[in-house]
Amino acid sequence: MAKDPYKLLGVKKNATEKEIKKAYRALAKKLHPDVNPGDKVAAEKFKEISAANTLLTDKKLRAQYDAGGIDASGQQQNPFSGRGGQRGGMGGGDMNDLFSSLFGMQMGGARGGGGNPFGQNAHMRRPPQKGADVLYNLSISLPDAVKGSSQQVRMANGKSLKLAIPEGTKDEAVLRLRGKGQPGANGGPNGDAKVTIKVKKHKYLTRDGNNLRLELPITLKEAVLGGKVRVPTPHGSVSLNIKAGSSSGKTLRLKGKGVKGGDMLVKLMIQMPEKLGEDLKKCMEKWDDEGDPRENINI
Repeated sequence: MAKDPYKLLGVKKNATEKEIKKAYRALAKKLHPDVNPGDKVAAEKFKEISAANTLLTDKKLRAQYDAGGIDASGQQQNPFSGRGGQRGGMGGGDMNDLFSSLFGMQMGGARGGGGNPFGQNAHMRRPPQKGADVLYNLSISLPDAVKGSSQQVRMANGKSLKLAIPEGTKDEAVLRLRGKGQPGANGGPNGDAKVTIKVKKHKYLTRDGNNLRLELPITLKEAVLGGKVRVPTPHGSVSLNIKAGSSSGKTLRLKGKGVKGGDMLVKLMIQMPEKLGEDLKKCMEKWDDEGDPRENINI
């Protein structure tokens, strides 16, 4: 006998669809075959919660289950069970008419196979059910998320599937692969595979809407004298002109080098050498600063 789907998911009978899905996702993360390779008990529990989720998130199936029309496996309940076989005053002809109208057969097994009124039409007792969805997480780099890429996802059955990452994909975006989930039951469609994208943090690059921010190290010489420097972007390297006397923290804009037409904002960061040469020290000793850069800072 199939287990109570509400108990399997740990929710109350008046739980909302959102609460049911949340409970399923939490259990699926713990019981998924990818997390528990070779664990038959976890695999069986995963199948049970997937079936429970499918039943309870389908409004029609849930209503039928709550009304006692079907059991937890989706099997239709016998409308005459629990009546002790009494016909309630119906004659044999009336019963024949009833079964004929419901199942297209006569009592006595003329077309039902061995007197079983459900014989050849036993499949009518189980409505088609969509297979359960399966959940995956996929980590990608920020540049791949910005420009789009193609990735391989290993399915629960061990097969590898090619997944197209759209340009500009955001962290926590969910991509749906229709029909790549658990098989359907009784002729129902397969479930879907839902892939949650995790965009890894980048050492220098961050995303700000459709703009990208880059902290670009430059030398003291480049800051003082200016010049052209190479700037890497997800779309390829470009040349950036730095004006002489640029301060650390100054931000320059590269148009169209961000996300889907956005810009890249390049923040200059003067990087001092680990070992200062004697020439630089002597130069700085002779240098005469003009004014106090902290003059207007008051706390």
